[in-house]
Amino acid sequence: MSKKSKTEPADDFGGFRAGFSVLVGRPNAGKSTLTNALVGKKVAITSAKPQTTRHTIRGIVHRDDAQLILVDTPGLHRPRTLLGKRLNDLVADTLAEVDAIGFCLPANEKIGPGDKFIAAQLAAAGRKPVVAIITKADLVDKQALTEQLLAVAELGREVLGGDGWKDIVPVSASDGFQVDTVADVLIRHMPPSPPLYPDGELTDEPEAVMVAELIREAALEGVRDELPHSLAVVVEEIVPREDRPEDNPLLDVRVNLYVERPSQKAIIIGKGGSRLREVGTNARKGIEALLGTRIYLDLHVKVAKDWQRDPKQLVKLGF
Repeated sequence: MSKKSKTEPADDFGGFRAGFSVLVGRPNAGKSTLTNALVGKKVAITSAKPQTTRHTIRGIVHRDDAQLILVDTPGLHRPRTLLGKRLNDLVADTLAEVDAIGFCLPANEKIGPGDKFIAAQLAAAGRKPVVAIITKADLVDKQALTEQLLAVAELGREVLGGDGWKDIVPVSASDGFQVDTVADVLIRHMPPSPPLYPDGELTDEPEAVMVAELIREAALEGVRDELPHSLAVVVEEIVPREDRPEDNPLLDVRVNLYVERPSQKAIIIGKGGSRLREVGTNARKGIEALLGTRIYLDLHVKVAKDWQRDPKQLVKLGF
């Protein structure tokens, strides 16, 4: 992430600013939904299940006078498996490289030990500007939102000292309330710089990673709580179907879904394969929109016993 120094005058680039901001928070704090709302297009998967995000997805916000590159991370948490530790390490590495941090705290949940754990991690990350973002503001009334704003402000003073957070912004990604304001505030903390990505580019994630994430999102819908942590998706290949007419191309997308136990495999497949077909149908729409062409999606479910705790299997599955 090579960028110009913050000490250079903004006039060097006609007042243009560009840089990286990371959204952190405990699992299910609304980070991925906010990323998608800021970018204006789906670049990060969302789910009601915690720990949905496994990769840092960069979403790019384009303005006439600025470019904001958003890094969406796994939720910081006290790790219980080797996978959990590696996800936390991923967040720590990201914190060291960005220009500003957005700390997401849901408006509809009281500040808990998880939030305080993350706040302490942010305080230890050095002198990075931290903006507290109160997500899901649409789920509470004005009184409850005011109380949460005061509680978050107090947490900032306790952890960081002085005035605490650089800014505090309530937002609702679902109805658009103050989404632009979040972008404005984060951009203020970006350094003077020319654009870092071409105009119109919304993410720098490889297509295979985006395809895998869309399939994970579809597979996580409506399943038991234990499954999100145990599901990994690996795209084996994306290849054009041979002998297709130029005006009607088709891509073959072959994908393996890995779980840890045979019982979980049965959940994914469903009775007579009904659930796996539903996963394919739901994922196909998003994948075709992403790739811009029709696809044939070939899904297979495999058991990789206790892969979250196995270093060799974690490497094989991309962690």
